[in-house]
Parts: sequence; C-alpha cells; structure tokens
Amino acid sequence: MIYEKKCFIRQPQILFIVLRMNWQKRIDWSDRAMVERIIQSCIRGEKYSQKVLYEAFYGKMFAICIRYTGNYSEAQDVLHDGFIKIFTRLKSFKNEGSLEGWIRRIVVNNAIDYIKKRKKVFIDNIEVNILENIEDPNFEEAELQKLNELKAQQIMDLIQQLSPAYRTVFNMYVIEEYSHKEIAEKLNISVGTSKSNLAKAKIRLREIFAKHKLKNE
Repeated sequence: MIYEKKCFIRQPQILFIVLRMNWQKRIDWSDRAMVERIIQSCIRGEKYSQKVLYEAFYGKMFAICIRYTGNYSEAQDVLHDGFIKIFTRLKSFKNEGSLEGWIRRIVVNNAIDYIKKRKKVFIDNIEVNILENIEDPNFEEAELQKLNELKAQQIMDLIQQLSPAYRTVFNMYVIEEYSHKEIAEKLNISVGTSKSNLAKAKIRLREIFAKHKLKNE
C-alpha cells in the first residue's frame, strides 16, 4: 500500500476521510471495528463522527420519543437530552452487543423518566378486574392484526391519541416488550396499575381505530 512506508495522515484524519466516502452508501453498524473507531472518535470530541452517529440514529430514536410524548416539540427535547446522555456515556459501551440497542435503551429510559416527572397520571389498580372483564379477548388477535395492516406512521398517529399514561404503558408492554413487573418498577406503580392502564389503553385504542376506519371507508 502507498502508506506502508511513510504516512503523514493521522488516524483521526483517515477515519474522517473513510466516513465521508462511506456515508452516502451508509455505514455498516454491524462492523465492530468501524463502530469502535467511530466511538473513539466521538469520545475524543471529533464533530464529524458525532454528526455521523447522531444522523444515523436520529430518525429511529425520534420515533420512539414521539411515541411516548405524543408531541413533536417535547419529543425533540427528550431526544436532545437522550443524545447528551449517549455521548456522555459512550465510554461505557463495550462494543459487544448492538450499538443501536444500547442507544435505544438510553432513549427509552430517558422518555420514561420524562413521563414520570411531568405526566404521571396512572389509573388506580382498583379498576383492573372490571377492565379485564370489559376487554374483548379477541382484541389482540383481530384488532391488532388490522393495526398491522396500517402503515407505521398511521399506527404512530393512533397511538399518539392515547393519554400519556396509557400511551406509556402500551409502548412499554407491546412495543418495548417489558413485563408488567418491569413496568411497575420503572414507573413506581403497582403491577395491577400497569395491567389496568394497558387494558384501558387497548379499549381506547380500539375506539380510536374504529373511528379511523369509519373516516376512511
């Protein structure tokens, strides 16, 4: 190679060139060696690498934030705080698992913390038995199957119409796949309250979906 005998280009500069050459065709984030170089570059405070990482995950992480907040302005605030935490904690990423999964956990936890601090209105677990009786047992099989036929943006729009409490538990249980015990621990509520919020969220989502169907028939 040209640079084997004499090379005056520093490693960060080489990475900068590689990133610029590869950004248009997208970086392979499963390439651990490349991920490690980008992370180390971000830790050194090199702006281009930080920009590459931010832009690579902005879209997916913003979608998560808006699912929880239901509001673009609030979602931007939550995501901004999330990325501050991501860049601050990059040194703790071991590059053994998925970088996207690691980033997602930080963003989800940040969104949950935001809901806890500003919108903590969860219905009491006294309602849980009543709600479980009201809930249609075929809801998940029938209604969610119909929901799956909608485009991602349409589903997101429907979920955003849920109240903050219902939306939070629905996101955590259905999308993030937390157990009711995990939800209860993260939100400082009882398992029964988590279940009742999920049941109520499903009932409300069914009503929203029915209105959506009528409007589009």
